[in-house]
Amino acid sequence: MPQASMLTRPPWSLPSMKVLITTGLFLTMLWNLQYVLNLSDIFSRAPKHTKPLMILVWEWPSKQAPNISMDVCRDLYNIMGCWLTMDRRLLSRADVVVFHHHTLQQSRNKLPKEKPPGQNWLWVSLESPTNTKALAGWKQTFNWVMTYRQDSDIFMPYGKLVPNQSAAVNIPKKTRLVSWVISNYHRTQKRAEVYRNLSRYLHVDIYGKASKKPLCKDCLLPTTSKSKFYLAFENSIHQDYITEKVWRNSLMAGTVPVVLGPPRANYEQFVPADSFIHVDDFQSLAELATFLKTMNASRYRQFFAWQKRYSVKLYTDWRERICMICTKYPSLPQGHIYPDLESWFKA
Repeated sequence: MPQASMLTRPPWSLPSMKVLITTGLFLTMLWNLQYVLNLSDIFSRAPKHTKPLMILVWEWPSKQAPNISMDVCRDLYNIMGCWLTMDRRLLSRADVVVFHHHTLQQSRNKLPKEKPPGQNWLWVSLESPTNTKALAGWKQTFNWVMTYRQDSDIFMPYGKLVPNQSAAVNIPKKTRLVSWVISNYHRTQKRAEVYRNLSRYLHVDIYGKASKKPLCKDCLLPTTSKSKFYLAFENSIHQDYITEKVWRNSLMAGTVPVVLGPPRANYEQFVPADSFIHVDDFQSLAELATFLKTMNASRYRQFFAWQKRYSVKLYTDWRERICMICTKYPSLPQGHIYPDLESWFKA
């Protein structure tokens, strides 16, 4: 009779089990070895935009250049993989070189003598065509542009409204009717002509260098906030040219902007239709003056309905503007170049 141990023995034997385990371990080692050998190939095929981008600012746009030795894009704006530098010795390694037009119009010799292959040059200006000099001759030079215009490769407005569902309506106490801050007053400007004619029908409190009543940086908003209306008159009239006069001096201050600039439809691409008054809404400046002087409290409050949904976001720091290049870089047209910068900007 067979022994009991033989009757209870499993259908497979111990030696066959060892063979299976050994074979499995061997195959696993082979797979891991193949993975290690292919690592270099995997990394070589990784998308190029995954590496940190180097942005070389040829000359800082503002008078005082900040310290950008740290990772400012990450630390200040949570933008990763973006390295700003002003070290021209790194020209050959830069992915993008930024040129502000203010420095270029002083001397065309400001540009590098050579342009490394694959590098993109970005032309930057926040001024309107009227106030941008020495544009002629910039042909086949710049790959991209960054301006206030919506059709720019990198659109950089002076400000914008950002959603804020928890915002409450806040209208500062008003002690004046209309105010205007003006630094550069030229009688030939459209805004000067409109002001002169409007002032025949109502009083305008004027501040700024032109009126010999300059305001300190921290005094501007408290001053304009005391007026019901603010003359947000642009120094020149161009599509999309909507500056801090609307964003900071008016909306952020808690006053209603009376705008002079591009058509109403253009403003409505940036701010709600019921948040501002356009000079062109009236057949005459006398009619505009009457509208401002006779407005009741209920109607006035309607102009601030936007505050329930939005807050004002200002773009004032050039570090933030330049860091934005990295967020737009993957979608920018590679190999593009502007045949004639002047023709595009003045179109």
